[in-house]
Amino acid sequence: MKVEQIYTGCLAQGAYYIESNGEVAIIDPLREVAPYLDRAKKNQAKIKYILETHFHADFVSGHLNLSKETGAPIIYGPYANPNFETIIAEDGQSFPLGEGTIIALHTPGHTMESTTYLLRDKNGKDVAIFSGDTLFLGDVGRPDLAQKAENVTQDELAGLLFDSLRSKIMPLSDDVTVYPAHGAGSACGKNMMKETVDTLGNQKKVNYALRENMTREEFIKEVTDGLAPPPKYFPLNVKMNKSGYDSIDRVLSRGLNPLGPDSFEAIAKETAALILDVRHQDEFVKGYVPQSVFIGLDGGFAPWVGTLIGDVNQPLLIIAPEEREEETITRLSRVGFDQTLGYLDGGFNSWKKSGKEYDMITQVNAENLEKLAKEENMLVFDVRKENEFISGHMATAQNTPLDCLDDYLGHYPKNHSFYVHCAGGYRSVIAASILKKRGIINLIDIKGGFKAIRETHIKLKDCT
Repeated sequence: MKVEQIYTGCLAQGAYYIESNGEVAIIDPLREVAPYLDRAKKNQAKIKYILETHFHADFVSGHLNLSKETGAPIIYGPYANPNFETIIAEDGQSFPLGEGTIIALHTPGHTMESTTYLLRDKNGKDVAIFSGDTLFLGDVGRPDLAQKAENVTQDELAGLLFDSLRSKIMPLSDDVTVYPAHGAGSACGKNMMKETVDTLGNQKKVNYALRENMTREEFIKEVTDGLAPPPKYFPLNVKMNKSGYDSIDRVLSRGLNPLGPDSFEAIAKETAALILDVRHQDEFVKGYVPQSVFIGLDGGFAPWVGTLIGDVNQPLLIIAPEEREEETITRLSRVGFDQTLGYLDGGFNSWKKSGKEYDMITQVNAENLEKLAKEENMLVFDVRKENEFISGHMATAQNTPLDCLDDYLGHYPKNHSFYVHCAGGYRSVIAASILKKRGIINLIDIKGGFKAIRETHIKLKDCT
């Protein structure tokens, strides 16, 4: 048997290609399905099953596209009730695959339909589990995402998750390989390891949620403690995964619409489209179309789009590096943002050459900031996460995390200058673009972020 993890770093998401004797199962596929089709074709194999561990909140799955292309059935666990034809597996149901077998283990807790798939070889030996968001490396799935859709509380889901782990997963052999749906960086958990594959035996040693002597009450308290609010787009992605969505080809056809500066400007006004600039932050600060929002492709692009824009139905116009327009639209579609109306043909340079007005972000490097710090009582806003801020920050800084920036708009002065920074420069430029769009314009971005600040003699504070 062949097991391949297809990991997408931007989403911290793992999809899986399992092949045995010319038969293939795909678990939790991404929206664009060509990689799975290409693998199967190259190996002269047939995709037999499309297995979903649950209704994903953080990305739009490719199950419908892949089923249409291959005729393979879509399989969910108990309690799933999608608006399309599917197989609802019973707990313990077997699905033969070449010389092996895949067993559906119903493991509710993250969601009610959450299912772990156990892979057995031709001798009946347990080889691996594909644990979805039930079990991560170093953590387990958060139990608060499904409570609005199901008639259960967060604590009740956490209790079900405790039972699922103890009755279905922990009794398995220590040498079973764990293949989770997500790794570090995903908002579906809070304490994930950077590794993406491990043995169950090691997880029993290092994962706080698998402590052998842990009580149900302790588990519920620890799993629910410190959960940040889920991003706004999560329930919208769940709805798309349950109800259906446009094909990726249609999304690309609509979005790959080259627009000259005049047409670009006119459509932006007519449709109330949001202008999304996905270039590198170093390019954006030098010049950008007024009212644009920056979220660069070369960062945590898709999750930040979902978190900060929120509404997947928001029309978008794109400013991208040349030859990365299709990549941009594809990556937007992974989190359900399908309403791209076109892109600026020739990129920002064409806007600049047309003579139209453009805006810039004022920056200061850390060395000059150090000199200024001696002369004035600077107002500084740190847009890193709270745990990053606590571990060390400028003594005069206020923490206004980017993921909930709207909650802090009243903190930013409109009538005098202030400074903004993050860890390395990506998130602070996102924040700067949003603040300027909201009319808060007297900001100065600290180039290089806290990493550069640390290399100066600016006074820092450690709250740990």
